Amino acid sequence: MTEEKVIPVVSTLSSPFEVDASSLIKKPICLWQGTYHSPVTKALWEARSSINPAYANNAPAQRELLTKTPSESRTSIVYNFSMDFILREEYRDPWNGVRIGKLLEDLDALAGTIAVKHCSDKCILTRPLLLVTASVDKMVLRKPLHVDVDLSMSGAVTWVGRSSIDIQLEVSQNPPDRSHASDAVAFTANFTFVARDSKTGMSAAVYQISPESEQEKMLWEEAEAKDKARKMKRGEKKREIENMEGERLKALLAEGRILCDMPALATRDSILLRDTCHGRIFGGFLMHKAFELAYSTAYAFAGLVPSFLEVEHVDFLRPVDVGDFLRFKSCVLYTELDNPLQPLINIEVVAHVTKPELRTSEVSNSFHFTFSVRNLHTIENGFSIRSVVPATEEEARRILKHIDADK
Repeated sequence: MTEEKVIPVVSTLSSPFEVDASSLIKKPICLWQGTYHSPVTKALWEARSSINPAYANNAPAQRELLTKTPSESRTSIVYNFSMDFILREEYRDPWNGVRIGKLLEDLDALAGTIAVKHCSDKCILTRPLLLVTASVDKMVLRKPLHVDVDLSMSGAVTWVGRSSIDIQLEVSQNPPDRSHASDAVAFTANFTFVARDSKTGMSAAVYQISPESEQEKMLWEEAEAKDKARKMKRGEKKREIENMEGERLKALLAEGRILCDMPALATRDSILLRDTCHGRIFGGFLMHKAFELAYSTAYAFAGLVPSFLEVEHVDFLRPVDVGDFLRFKSCVLYTELDNPLQPLINIEVVAHVTKPELRTSEVSNSFHFTFSVRNLHTIENGFSIRSVVPATEEEARRILKHIDADK
């Protein structure tokens, strides 16, 4: 079995006194937002660029389709938080946890590196494939991540189709007190990449995989079954919507109509979806920026510090080029209040690629994040989260679609 490759991270500084020993008040310039890039992010992108050697502009496409094992693509990277002060401060959130937005950015970079590694023939006589993120399956945070404890992120290819590649990633961290160290997996995610010919842009075939261990075989079978079910659902989905949604839409819209037409008589426990919309930002990395906007929307809506739980399936509908003008909009799509001690806030973030000179705006991505709240003591003492209701049929359809997807 091929030995797992660990991407080296070049250490920065281990002590704040190495940054600026004379300043006890001001934050060192190298820690200012936007002026310092994480060595983890840098290492991931350098590893990806080093896999494929330089090739001639007229080099032919890869032709021979090999079969690789999942272990050949397995790659990991370690966040040395306990020793690296600068790295720790880059990833620290205001509550001494790990900044999830930056972690999402790194997960995508690691998944891309693994995809490139699986598809590379390491030959300078052929041009490598262009690999892009097609979708992200549910990302689930199983337990809080601590910024003062070392963290590792690893993954491998689990399944391939003709031109698509599924990659499973795990983020692991032992508890600070070392209790239950065997249950170290804290975050899981599944990425799907698709291959394109880097010259023509057309779909391209990728190397197949041959699972070796029982775990690898199980993951392959699960992904294969999921792919078949997804293809079957495409044909059934339209009929199901037509047959089942009528009454559900009517019921969901009932309270929204009261809020629209008779707001003074409506319950104070509800709010219209359109009244939760929040913020616009431009540029940046999609998942990172979408998460941070979703977080602020949940915070502003609840009035309590949000606790991230998961990201629903994400489809990357349109490629976003460097320099594109991005517009993000977020709202509270719906809330789930069945469990008063863990109310769920579902945030939708939609990214548009906007071209003002052409008067066009296209949806690039939509993200759906689920949060709860951290201060349960406040909830136990009478604080409540408001129910979000739709005002239009289009809003009601969006809500039902994602309630069903979540189930």
